[in-house]
Amino acid sequence: MYAAKIRDAGLPVAFVAEGTRAEELAVQGVLVNGEPLVLPVVSWEAAAPGIDPPERIIVAVKHQHLPEVCARIGTLAGPQTAVLSVMNGIESEELLQRALDGGRGGVVLPAMVAGMDAVRIRGAERPEVTYTRLGRVFFGGPPETVTQMQRFLQQAGIPDTIPPDIQHAIWNKFMLNVAINQWSAVLRAPYRWFHSEGSGRNLLRITMREILQVAQRRGVPLSEDDLEGWFEVIATLSPEGKTSMLQDIEAGRKTEVEMFALKVVEMGRELGIPTPVNEALFEAIRTIEGCAVGEPASRN
Repeated sequence: MYAAKIRDAGLPVAFVAEGTRAEELAVQGVLVNGEPLVLPVVSWEAAAPGIDPPERIIVAVKHQHLPEVCARIGTLAGPQTAVLSVMNGIESEELLQRALDGGRGGVVLPAMVAGMDAVRIRGAERPEVTYTRLGRVFFGGPPETVTQMQRFLQQAGIPDTIPPDIQHAIWNKFMLNVAINQWSAVLRAPYRWFHSEGSGRNLLRITMREILQVAQRRGVPLSEDDLEGWFEVIATLSPEGKTSMLQDIEAGRKTEVEMFALKVVEMGRELGIPTPVNEALFEAIRTIEGCAVGEPASRN
């Protein structure tokens, strides 16, 4: 989605991929809202001696693929590279920065995305992504790097905001993601199930309040106003749109439940805060995953 916007603005952009994924992207590309997107594909070793590292890297992988990215991003990034993670969760930035520090350097800008309703489809001929709302990128970091990244996003036509407290923004989005991703996956529910008051929204509330308590104990000032404010955003999303976790469940793919429910449960235990809803969601989603491949679910 973002790569298409960057290309359409006439700015240089490429995919980073390896193996069969690289071959598919190079030959087939991706359909984005029905329009073909075929870009150059480079490997992690693209920054060979004599080749300048990229100015920017956007990390948009699933949680289970983050360790591979961390193991290899240091071979591509350089001291002046700015990394923007548009992943879900609250820990990708820390892990990516650690990887850059162990390589040739670079800086990770803490970020989150809100209001996007992209749906990923495994088409007969090539993968497809459709969306009605591009969403908005919220990010922060060193002022000079932030200014450069903001200029780039605006050139590409990607909406952005520099919030006064990026950590609050990241935790606020995490609170929503933990609730709506997981309940939509368990209930097989598109966004319309949460568009109006009723049981769907109440399930989100009781789940979000567990994250609210954990965040407050960790010094992040989330509030009930933050929680309630998300329902206005949800109401703007496509009624038949689906969360990324629901899309994973329907496609039989691995979900990011460890990054959501399990992370909340672990933080709750560390802080002495009960998180029974997220513990139940973790077990439910791991059971669904196990049924999808015909094997019992396991924490391992």
